[in-house]
Amino acid sequence: MARVRGRDTKPEMLVRRALHAAGLRYRLHAKGLPGRPDIVLPGRRVAVFVHGCFWHRHPDPDCKLARLPKSRLDFWIPKLEGNRARDERNKAALEALGWRVFEVWECGVKSDALRELARRIKRISPAKRAG
Repeated sequence: MARVRGRDTKPEMLVRRALHAAGLRYRLHAKGLPGRPDIVLPGRRVAVFVHGCFWHRHPDPDCKLARLPKSRLDFWIPKLEGNRARDERNKAALEALGWRVFEVWECGVKSDALRELARRIKRISPAKRAG
């Protein structure tokens, strides 16, 4: 598990490229926000989490990447369910702070879906700046 990366994963890089190509500029892994979202568009108050289907327990029953291991279920089930519960807490905390949260799943990083994500984010009007 030491080799499992939490940043700059292939799905995350694909999402970042798609958002950048759409003209959206963002920050990475914002320390001051709950859950340290993978991608943050502060001007629009949008947070994007790019989840690995296995590690974050993708709820889609058709997702082949979200399968459980066959051994050591007493270890894996609480660990993976804990990840999922933490994701839900972080999402709720961000929404309570007025952020819009998007979850992108590893199995869903296809060019059509990423273009749609960029379109949806672009439709969100930029937040008014105080000052």
